[in-house]
Amino acid sequence: MSSRDTLFELSDEVAGALATGQPVVALESSGVVHGLPYPLNLETALDMEKTIRAGGAVPARIGIVAGRFVIGMSDAQVELFATTPSVPKIGSRDIGPVLAGGGHGGTTVSAALLAAGRAGIEVLAVAGIGGVHFGAQETFDVSADLVEFTRHRIAVVCAGAKSLLDPALTLEYLETLGVPVVGYRCDDFPAYYSVSSGEPNPRRIDDPAVLAEAIRLHWRVGNTGAFLVTHPIDELDALPADEVYDLIRRKQAEARAAGVRGQAVTPHILSAVGAATRGRTAAANRSVLLSTCALAAEVAAAIKDRP
Repeated sequence: MSSRDTLFELSDEVAGALATGQPVVALESSGVVHGLPYPLNLETALDMEKTIRAGGAVPARIGIVAGRFVIGMSDAQVELFATTPSVPKIGSRDIGPVLAGGGHGGTTVSAALLAAGRAGIEVLAVAGIGGVHFGAQETFDVSADLVEFTRHRIAVVCAGAKSLLDPALTLEYLETLGVPVVGYRCDDFPAYYSVSSGEPNPRRIDDPAVLAEAIRLHWRVGNTGAFLVTHPIDELDALPADEVYDLIRRKQAEARAAGVRGQAVTPHILSAVGAATRGRTAAANRSVLLSTCALAAEVAAAIKDRP
């Protein structure tokens, strides 16, 4: 990335880490705004960065601040997002208008991937990726995250897809796009709040050195897209998958009946599920965010250790 590119601002810490070959882990910022309630959202966001540092990597949270991409948001910028619920959620399609308007934007995975790729960051941590929604055969509701996976050489460490998505169709779509999905020490594709979605990971690797080599070789032979690493939430913090899926289907039906559409659907349903589970999803969300960051730091360090 050129220092003359005024649309991107790297923090001194992130710029120094990239220049010296230190491991860096990218983070999105839409979850800070539209995920957990304040002040838990701020506390969790800062604890995620502490977790990455404890794992020997440098965190690089990505957001749009005053019409510029910031890669390595400051604590003050994170607090601004955590306390300003009007900051919009920004996907890759929204970037141009938001930059042109000079406003703020909380990046989703698709937008964070673009900025991380421009900066040369090799690992991104997110609790749950976007994917294929239930009923997509009729609605064609497929997250832009999946398309962006084909455009950037980044290892995405996650706990599967968000719980309101169809895991089987998401895995099928990832296979079509040629995106590897590897479970780290787990056989099943996780389901965000739950240990298992009921679908198997296509592959499993238990050794971090072998995982890092698999990622590097995937790119070395000419593949130009992402490499998905999955690992589930701690079983003690997890919610039963059947309970979560049944609840989400009911809330989706209620959202349709209420006329909720587009980008408003996901936060509406997650809020309703959180209320119905009396906050258990918030505790699970925090747990999976932290565990995903810990693994992402380990993966980033292992990639840098490989020749």
